Amino acid sequence: MDSQKDRPEIWSVDHLLAQNIIIPSYQRPYKWGNKNIRELILDIQKSIEEGRKYPNFKYRVGTVILYRESKAEPYERENDTEYAVVDGQQRLLSFLLLKLCLDPNFKCELLSAKFSDKVTKQNLHDNALYIREWFSSVDDETKKAFNGALKDTLEVVVLTVNELSEAFQLFDSQNTRGRELDPHDLLKAYHLREIHDEEAMKCAVLKWESKEPKAIHELFSNYLFPLWNWSKRRKSGSFTAAEIDLYKGIEETSDYTYAKRANKAKPYFQIVEPIISGRDFFEMVDHYMQMLHDIKQELIENPDFAAIKALLIKWGPKVEQVNTPVELDVACRSWSTGMNHARNLFFCALLCYYDRFHNFDLMAVKKLFTWAMMLRVDIYSLGYDSINLYAIGEEKAYTNTKPVISLITTARRHTEISGMTLDLKRTDNKARAEKWQQLYDALLQLNGYK
Repeated sequence: MDSQKDRPEIWSVDHLLAQNIIIPSYQRPYKWGNKNIRELILDIQKSIEEGRKYPNFKYRVGTVILYRESKAEPYERENDTEYAVVDGQQRLLSFLLLKLCLDPNFKCELLSAKFSDKVTKQNLHDNALYIREWFSSVDDETKKAFNGALKDTLEVVVLTVNELSEAFQLFDSQNTRGRELDPHDLLKAYHLREIHDEEAMKCAVLKWESKEPKAIHELFSNYLFPLWNWSKRRKSGSFTAAEIDLYKGIEETSDYTYAKRANKAKPYFQIVEPIISGRDFFEMVDHYMQMLHDIKQELIENPDFAAIKALLIKWGPKVEQVNTPVELDVACRSWSTGMNHARNLFFCALLCYYDRFHNFDLMAVKKLFTWAMMLRVDIYSLGYDSINLYAIGEEKAYTNTKPVISLITTARRHTEISGMTLDLKRTDNKARAEKWQQLYDALLQLNGYK
């Protein structure tokens, strides 16, 4: 590789579109839909607003990898160079559709591309229609601002190579590195971009880097994301990049009524409420990681919870001592996937309860523990699908059918949870599986039935 010629370059979107670019036959179909186009337009709109506040503002919109075919003529001009797209086709074609809407007279080599794939043709047609409809409701000044952003504000990192094999190697290293970027990594990048104060940005990065990536991943996947869904009586799934919009928050300068309310409430966080974008995201992550630590420490140290603590660790590996949240997590692990699901459901419920009321009422904690563990008693083989249905109160075959998470998030007082009625009576007082009979007996005793 020619280190001088092949180093990354920064091009404006207009400059990129003006190049002699082709779409190779090996490229996958164009799959961006209306949601992607809407997000792109909103991103550009945001860059325009930021550009009005900050002189010489630039907005990075991704990376494009191009394969530059070698030419025999050493005197070739830059505009004669032919580039094949290796990575970035989705964004590139979307920008072209946008440019054509803003400037119908725009000409470039990419317009001569021929597509035979039906998916590509349909998505290009649908997205072009969506863009036209969106811009039909804006004035000429807005269109002019968008056109100006493509020319002066929006920047693309362009990597060009001379060998096709090298291009694919670069594609692999840029896009996979063995895995896709985690959703929380994407959120980190998004919210850092929302911080315009250098000291605040440094502070946010320090907070983030002080935490284990695995712990941040578990916070969103095991607690925050499920609770967000369950509170609305919706089933939860894996937390992926497709769901990160939930945690992009509200722009600090937003004039919406709900945004003003959230702005006034900060720094008081609630799991089921949006945050202000930027530094609040990093504060929020720090806040809930500390809250989880404090909850588990309370279960360890408070003698009132000794019976619950003993039951939590009973079906896990035997450990010499449980004095810290980390040791509690180790002690709570089980060979039984179902028991692990039940324990995590309890911790979710307790986090949701403490987040709202900020107390450790003994009766409320007992009720939440009993509710979560009765599912383990009720079912022979406990998987996440059952957890989902139970958490939102949709499964009628179990002893309890209360949507407890939703009840917590709508309760006015903590006594509505501590006074909640739970049913512990099963047929013949027997657990669904014999190995959980001991747990069932313990729950009956914990609640004064024995």
